[in-house]
Amino acid sequence: MITVTEKAKARIDDLIKTSNYDESYFLRVSVQGGGCSGLSYKMDFDNIAKSDDQFFEDKGLKIALDMKSFLYLAGTELDFTDGLNGKGFNFINPNATRTCGCGESFSV
Repeated sequence: MITVTEKAKARIDDLIKTSNYDESYFLRVSVQGGGCSGLSYKMDFDNIAKSDDQFFEDKGLKIALDMKSFLYLAGTELDFTDGLNGKGFNFINPNATRTCGCGESFSV
């Protein structure tokens, strides 16, 4: 399961609204090879479920993960920061053994 903080939920709601997506869209979170540490996070909006999707809901937000990504992201919290040190989504992943300085890639 992936959980989202209130700040992340508010930012995602803003993105959905400004993109004119309807209620059929959900947040797709996945892991792909690449980045400084070997694996990188990917987020996008989607409205088509895949056969291996695992669906979760937190704070009214529907989140989809494919089975491979679920194995890497189980227990992860998605946060959003907008401070002086940077702006963007952050993954707090208890499965990561190493992360790069920018926080966009990790290894297990």
